[in-house]
Amino acid sequence: MVFDPRASLVELRQRAVGRTINLALRTLSGSMKLHPAAAPERHGVEVLRDLSYGPGGVAHALDIYRPHFGERPLPVVLYLHGGGFRILSKDTHWMMGIGFARAGYLVVNANYRLAPRHPFPSAVEDAALCLEWVWDNIEAYGGDPSRVIVAGESAGGNLATALTIACTFERPELFARRLFGRERVPEAAVPLCGMLEVSNASRYLENEDLPLWVRDRVYQVCSTYLGDAASSSLDDRSFADPLRFLETDAEPARPLPPFYASCGDDDPILDDTRRLEKALVARKVKHRVSYYRGKGHAFQAMVHTSSARHA
Repeated sequence: MVFDPRASLVELRQRAVGRTINLALRTLSGSMKLHPAAAPERHGVEVLRDLSYGPGGVAHALDIYRPHFGERPLPVVLYLHGGGFRILSKDTHWMMGIGFARAGYLVVNANYRLAPRHPFPSAVEDAALCLEWVWDNIEAYGGDPSRVIVAGESAGGNLATALTIACTFERPELFARRLFGRERVPEAAVPLCGMLEVSNASRYLENEDLPLWVRDRVYQVCSTYLGDAASSSLDDRSFADPLRFLETDAEPARPLPPFYASCGDDDPILDDTRRLEKALVARKVKHRVSYYRGKGHAFQAMVHTSSARHA
């Protein structure tokens, strides 16, 4: 094996980009939490923290955001955070819990195992386990297990879409067989600015209009999430690429639920949402896709802005 110093420099640069983004987002989340309006009680919401939905400790922990108002049982949002499958958590995404809860939903804001230590399919397996927990347990917390929405932004949008596919198509994966066997389908899927095709990083890496740091980030996300699965067949990676799956002519065993998606038109992965919209049109699935002028990636988390509240 020949040592290539250029390759080493690229890897170091990509790691530095990842660490910088992680620190910046955690700092932003923490600073937003200091604002008086960030207090859940200001919105008539209580938070039940660090409930367990699996054996993985912190990785399998969830928070419940429960509004004091609204007729019981409440409709439920299972929210899966973004972060490129490798950073962030339910704690950095507290604003999404408050945002949906103050709109009248009981929110389950969940962690899942992260890459590179836990590559694909760990995250989607955990998301499926959490959805099963919601169906089995949420009634005790005032939620309606028959009205569950799956939602998430970026990587979380990927996971929400993957769960919806697992509930509606018969697939061989163990977690998918379990979900399909429940004979339940989410009331709606809400992938916000989703990164919906992890296997095909080249669609962004070859786009020289994107800044180098963005291309570095895309490469890092895709390579670390797929891990050894990068060399498997496309069919084996269906749950890493839910967009590609929806673009096929595979027929669901159960009708797909309505989709609501949103994305900023300055988002570097905007094309995934555009392709999702085309796939839903082709499949005649009820949907609404909204594009927000001048907004970047994951603008929906900036709940102090009018565009995020609208979305």
